[in-house]
Amino acid sequence: MDATDMKGMEPSGSRLSEVNNINLQCLTNHHNHRKNFGFMKTKLTLMTLSAAMVGILGSCGSATDAKAIEPQKSVAIFDSFTYEGNDDYYNANPLADESSFYNPILPGWYSDPSICTNGDGDYFLATSTFTYFPGVPLFHSRDLVNWKQVGHVLSRPSQLQNMEKQHVSGGIFAPAIAYNPANKTYYMITTNVGSGNFFVKTQDPFGEWSDPIMLPEVKGIDPAFFFDEDGKGYIVNNDDAPDNNPEYPGHRTVRVVEFDTATDKCVGERKIVVNKGCRPEEKPIWCEGPHIYKIKGQYYLMTAEGGTSTWHSEVIYRGPSPFGPYTPWEGNPILTQRTLDRNRVNPITCAGHADLVQTKEGDWWSVFLACRPVKDDMENLGRETFMMPVKWTEDGWPYMTREGETVPMQLRREGVKRSSDVTFGNFARVDNFTDSVLGMDWMTLRGTAGNFYSLTDNPGFLTVKCADVTSSEKAVIPYIGRRIHHHNYTATTGVTFDPEHDKQCAGLLLMKDETHQYLLAKTRNENGHCVVLRKISENGVEDLASKAINDDSHNLKLKVDSKGLDLSFHYSADGGRTWTEVASGVDAGFTSTAKAGGFTGTTVGVYASNNI
Repeated sequence: MDATDMKGMEPSGSRLSEVNNINLQCLTNHHNHRKNFGFMKTKLTLMTLSAAMVGILGSCGSATDAKAIEPQKSVAIFDSFTYEGNDDYYNANPLADESSFYNPILPGWYSDPSICTNGDGDYFLATSTFTYFPGVPLFHSRDLVNWKQVGHVLSRPSQLQNMEKQHVSGGIFAPAIAYNPANKTYYMITTNVGSGNFFVKTQDPFGEWSDPIMLPEVKGIDPAFFFDEDGKGYIVNNDDAPDNNPEYPGHRTVRVVEFDTATDKCVGERKIVVNKGCRPEEKPIWCEGPHIYKIKGQYYLMTAEGGTSTWHSEVIYRGPSPFGPYTPWEGNPILTQRTLDRNRVNPITCAGHADLVQTKEGDWWSVFLACRPVKDDMENLGRETFMMPVKWTEDGWPYMTREGETVPMQLRREGVKRSSDVTFGNFARVDNFTDSVLGMDWMTLRGTAGNFYSLTDNPGFLTVKCADVTSSEKAVIPYIGRRIHHHNYTATTGVTFDPEHDKQCAGLLLMKDETHQYLLAKTRNENGHCVVLRKISENGVEDLASKAINDDSHNLKLKVDSKGLDLSFHYSADGGRTWTEVASGVDAGFTSTAKAGGFTGTTVGVYASNNI
C-alpha cells in the first residue's frame, strides 16, 4: 500500500477496506536474525513504580542525574527514558479493596485482544501490533487480574515478512490465540496484510514460536482456531461477500473450514456460515473477528459488527455443529456502547472485537477492545484491552452488556489479590538502558532497526545512528518507541548530541503514522544550536517553535507533557533541575485516531536522523 491507499482511512470502516486488493503471497526468505536483535525474551529493564513513587523518580537516577558522556559523530546517545502516567480518574477513584482492579486491564494501544487457557489455570492474552516489531505481545496470568508480559509471539524477522512499504496500520491484524489439549499445542493465527493468513505454534508459550505456516486457501482477514473435544480443528474467519459480489459497502461473510492438526493443512470446502450479519435485513457491516466455542454441547459463534468506531459491537449465534447452521440471538448485540450519551462522564466507546474464556473455576470472562476518548471521539491511546465477566440468560445465551449498560471502569474478582506491579492504573516506568537488550515495552517499525541502534556501543546508554531515512517513510526507521497508557502523561529522555548540519536532528518523537507526528529535537540552524518542535504531516515538515541554546550544551533533557487535549514540550540544559518551555497548548488531536484514522495508538520514543 502507498500513502494514498490509507488516506482518509476511517475507524468506522473495516480493516478490509484498505487490503482487498493486496496480493496474498507466501512468506519467503525465512532468515533468522535473532542474534542481532535486542527484543528477545529477557529480563525487563524497566522499573515499574506505584503512583505514590512517581514524585521521587529523581532518586532512581532517571530525571535529574544525567550520565556523563561526550558527543560522538552522527549518533544520538540517550541516557534514560522515563514514562509517568497520572490520569485524574485513577487519582479520584482509588480501588476499594485488594480484589478490585481497573478497566482497561491493558491501558493504551492493545487492540484486538484474544485469550486462551490450558485448563490448568494458565491464561495467555495476545494483541495486534500491525507494522510494529516485535509482533504480538504475549501476556500471562494465573488469575485474570495480574498480568505480566512474557514475550512476543512474533519475535524474529522470519516471522514477519514484507513489512516494509506497508502503512503503520498495515501488517499484523487481529491475532487469535488458542490451545489444543489433544496435542498440548498453542496456536496463534493472524493476517499479515502484506503476505496473507498464517499461523505459528509452540508447546512452550514462554519460549519460541514456530516460523509462519501459510494458509493460502484462507482468504480474508481475522482467522481464529477452534479445537473441538474430539481433537478436530477448524478455522473461522471474515471473508468477501458471496461470489465476491457485495450488495452494499461493508457486506461481508464468515466462513469455516476444517483443519488437520497432523498435516497443518485445511481440509475440504470453506463454508459460509454467516452472510452480512445477525440481522441481514438491516444491512449490517463488517462482521469480523469471529470465534467459535463449544458450551454444554452447543456451538456458539461470536463476531464483531458495525465497524471499529463508535458503532462497534459484538453479536452471538448458536448452532449444532462448527458449520452451523447458526441462529442469531434475538437479544443481540451482547456488547456495545453505541447508544449511550456521548457526553457522559468517563465515556468508554467502540466496544467490540471480543473473546471469551472459561476459568478453571468454571466461570466465564470476556476480553475486548474499547476506547476512552477525552472529548467527543478524540483520544491518542488507541483501542485498549478491557475485561468483563460474562453473564448468561436462562436459555443459555452469553452477554456482557444489555441496552443502556456501561462498561465498568472498576471490577472485582472474588478471591484474587491484586499485586503491586499490575498493568493498570497510574504508574511510572524508567529505563536507564543498563541491559544489553531492550525491554519488552520497546518497539521499532517494520523490522528490528538493529542497524540503527545499539545498547553495547556505549554501555549504559542507547545509541541511535543518524540515518538518511526519515520517520515519514514506509521503511525501517531510526525510531525506538513505546505505547502511551494515559491521557495525562510525561515522557522524558536525556540525550547527548552534537548536530553537524541543519538537517541532522535527534530527540523525542510522537508517532501516530507517517503523516501525523510531533518531533522535539536538538538540531542547528544558521544561528547555531537549537531545540525545535516540528509537526510532520502530509504537507511536509513545519517548525512550530524553536529555542536557541548554547553550542556547548551537548547534554539535554527533553520532555513532553500531555493533558489529554493538549501537549507541551520542554528542554533542560542542567540535568532536569530547570526547564525551558519550547511550546505549549499544542493540539494533541493531530495524532489522534479521530483525525489521523488508522488502527494504532500514538507511540512515543527516541529518534535520530540525517534528513529531518
